[in-house]
Order: sequence, then C-alpha cells, then structure tokens
Amino acid sequence: MSNLTKQELEACSADTPSVVPEEVKQLKKQISDWHVVEKQGQLKLEKLYKFPDFQQAISFTKAIGDLAELEGHHPALLTEWGKVTVSWWTHDIAGLHKNDYIMAAKTDEIREKF
Repeated sequence: MSNLTKQELEACSADTPSVVPEEVKQLKKQISDWHVVEKQGQLKLEKLYKFPDFQQAISFTKAIGDLAELEGHHPALLTEWGKVTVSWWTHDIAGLHKNDYIMAAKTDEIREKF
C-alpha cells in the first residue's frame, strides 16, 4: 500500500503550481497502472478498473463518489458494464497536483475491497 493513502489533500487555487517532472517521477512510483493522459489540453491521471458485472462497477463508482465528497476533490468517472474509468486532475490549475496522486492511491485502496 502506498504511503500516499495516509496523506491529506492540500488546498489549491488557480495560482497553485502543478507537479514538476521530478515530483511526478517520485509520485508515479507509488501508484501502479495509472497513466498520465492529455485531454482537452489538460494533464490527467487515468486508470481503467475491470469488474465481473455492472453491479460491482456501479458499487465501486459509488465508493469513489463518496470518497470524492469526503475529500472535496472530484474525478471524472465513466461507468460501463464491467469497467470503470477514473480520471483525476485538479480543476483549479487545469493539471496535476500531488492531490491527484493521493486520490489515485486512495482509489486503488478502495478497489482492493471489491
């Protein structure tokens, strides 16, 4: 389990800096199978989770939604039969912040319960 799951999110605003390449290198080591993708000009962390049926996929989506509400940091969630795609990025800075890596690690932790 990543030590990122034990960290708290930092408050961000539009002038908060994005993670720099050296930070990305260190943070990436703590989350597996997450990919940095560019969508609509913004860098995002993205991962596809697979499930045996729609019910488990929707339950996982709900668990991620509950976490997002608790933390005040919200992802894009695409739920389909047997799979959920999760994308984390920091809306205020239109890019990646350490918070996104923390939430990715917490998402992986939730997946372990399914």
